[in-house]
Amino acid sequence: MKKLIYVISDIHGQIDLFKKLLEDFDPKWHQLVLIGDLNDRGMHSKECLLLGKELVEQFGAVYLRGNHEEYLLQFLNRPEDWYEKYARNGGKETINSLLHSGATEEYSPTEIAMMIRHRYKELIDFLIERPFYFEWQQYVFVHAGVDFKQTDWRKTSLHDFIWIREPFLEGKNTTDKTIVFGHTITPMLHGDMQTTDLWFSDRKIGIDGGAIFGGSVHGVIFNQAGIVQDIEYQNMSGPWQPDF
Repeated sequence: MKKLIYVISDIHGQIDLFKKLLEDFDPKWHQLVLIGDLNDRGMHSKECLLLGKELVEQFGAVYLRGNHEEYLLQFLNRPEDWYEKYARNGGKETINSLLHSGATEEYSPTEIAMMIRHRYKELIDFLIERPFYFEWQQYVFVHAGVDFKQTDWRKTSLHDFIWIREPFLEGKNTTDKTIVFGHTITPMLHGDMQTTDLWFSDRKIGIDGGAIFGGSVHGVIFNQAGIVQDIEYQNMSGPWQPDF
């Protein structure tokens, strides 16, 4: 295992910001960890998902499942039941990216799911196989958080690994780990809807700067002792522009 971990979260279809962060990725020194939500909301989910897959296959990156990868998989399994909820939460952009612009207006949910499953079988199989957490030294990397009520955090439900919020964010860290997560944007965690910096509390580190909304993406490099570097880029085209 390499001595440095390079962590990226919540790209949400923003391929240019994803590639910009990857300019600082050195596979010779860095173990790359993507902690979920490469897709939905942004316009280039197809490119982001395929690049995530390529990074795993070429460089041994760790790509964890987020709730938006889960949204996509649930929609593909039960398209008529999940379409409206998925479309409201950024899935429309992913569908149009995987198929073509306007696909959501041309086809039924069942037809859309059939086409995606047919055209992207390898990608879908890959997403199904994504792990829910990655443990390294004193760190746990996870999309949303863990359940502190469990005597062993590893017994957290698969749902909570990708969806949990308040019980994790407000709970006492009863583990012996520092937990690095995305999912909940740091402007919300800081309480001012402006600050996109990393969030630190009780050995919990939030790294989702809310780029899809006009905040920022973070690429955070860790060694065994702590954070070595925080690389941050703002999405200048987002609908909301916090102080930066």
